[in-house]
Amino acid sequence: MSDKATPHSASGEDPFGQQVEVANPCNIGTTEAAYIACIEALSPEEQKRTIRRIDIRLVSTLGFLYCISLMDRNNTGIAMIAGMSTDLAMTGSRYSVVVLLFFIPYVLFQPPSTAILRKVEPRLFLSLTTLVWGLTTIASGLVKNWKELIPLRLVLGACEAGFFPGCAYILSCWYPRYDLQKRNAAFYLIGTTISAFSGILALGFSQLDGYGSGPTWWGRVRVDGHTGDVSIESGISGWRWIFILQGVLTCVVAGVAYFTILGFPDAMSNVLGLKLSKREADFILARIELDRKDTTAERFSLREYIANAYDLKIWGFAALFGLTTINTYAIAYFLPLILKDGLGFSVAVSQCLIAPPYIAAGVAMYTMAHLSDKYRVRSPFIVFNGCLLLIGLPLLGFATNVGARYFGAFITTAACNANVPSILTWQANNIRGQWKRAFCSATLVGTGGIGGIIGSTVFRSQDAPGYRPGIYAVMTASGMIILITLALDFKFARANKRATAGGKVIGGLEGFRYTL
Repeated sequence: MSDKATPHSASGEDPFGQQVEVANPCNIGTTEAAYIACIEALSPEEQKRTIRRIDIRLVSTLGFLYCISLMDRNNTGIAMIAGMSTDLAMTGSRYSVVVLLFFIPYVLFQPPSTAILRKVEPRLFLSLTTLVWGLTTIASGLVKNWKELIPLRLVLGACEAGFFPGCAYILSCWYPRYDLQKRNAAFYLIGTTISAFSGILALGFSQLDGYGSGPTWWGRVRVDGHTGDVSIESGISGWRWIFILQGVLTCVVAGVAYFTILGFPDAMSNVLGLKLSKREADFILARIELDRKDTTAERFSLREYIANAYDLKIWGFAALFGLTTINTYAIAYFLPLILKDGLGFSVAVSQCLIAPPYIAAGVAMYTMAHLSDKYRVRSPFIVFNGCLLLIGLPLLGFATNVGARYFGAFITTAACNANVPSILTWQANNIRGQWKRAFCSATLVGTGGIGGIIGSTVFRSQDAPGYRPGIYAVMTASGMIILITLALDFKFARANKRATAGGKVIGGLEGFRYTL
């Protein structure tokens, strides 16, 4: 699929021989009146129907892929309590090391991966990387010792590096600024809600413990509690089945995704039934041009792409996202362990109790997104969630009643996850230009990976069952979220006031204002 439309044609052929619909911004005019005319060419019912078709194909496909990404990334915590800790001798800091190594390539490959996504076809890039990480997940279930997990986690991190920032970037290209957070929330909600049941799914997979055949070391290690004798049972250990079957599922989804992922709006594809009329395609483009005039990507320059790093607000957004992911990753990786070791639930009950807090988080996330788009503000909700974290984390970490601690898990999970689409949307709303937004998305999610490194190591096994140092660390991150958000808000409010008074134009576009 071509990234840029041809000047005089409404259709073309992609590199794989399929006909595509191409909508050129040049064909819809360059004035506000022309954009409004393109929008009003469709009735309100036709507008809603067109947007709904894009939502279904774009948001749902990316959201389901994100679910698969979360399952494959976070299944180590579930595998640990299903027997991997014993079979692979994951003692001391070994588990934290295995989890942490994922984030090194995940962070380093973010900017180049997002640039490649823009240059090549999104369906090819995303489906191919998903296939590779599916194969890597299968291989994780076949390892002989914990050291063999290390290269596999590095490959997994490299493959997933371009996925999340790429999805955030694609979504920001299709929707006007104040329609975006609901889509970001829906994308994230689909992924987190379905993946919330990954514990139950993994529990089902682990019930295959002892089935199958293979090398002796694929079996379950048993240690006699009285004599200390070690034996290996026949068959394949249950935790291995978790990796193997989730990896197979990922490979299947990757194949389907190739035919369903949409590209960019300046090259609209007719793949699998999405056929927009000229009026509908112009409507999609006109909404974006009227909002921020950056439908088509500018000429790519590596020097200019890297020079975006000099914009301090990009690093402000990146810091916010990194601090948020300290919370989200810490909860994702260690909530099963906290439920089991800290709250005293069994393995099966711990896996099942993961789901309810994430369901509550989904409801809170979408509600806040709806209100944020309606009132066209982002920062108040980010600050509100930061305050909720400072309430929920002490409950989770320090309360003596099991019910109160589990309620703290609800508040914490909801607040930190609701901030993810809020921050993604806030940065997309305040960055003009496709390559700059691509760089910002990559930097933001890359810093989120650094937050993941911190979040995946703050809850150390030697701190069980209270995990108090980890609780203190994520509380500190939550307080910093509030302070940085207020600082950015102050900067943006001053810039808006100056631009309104006839001062410096924001983002090179007359009339553009920062979203607070």
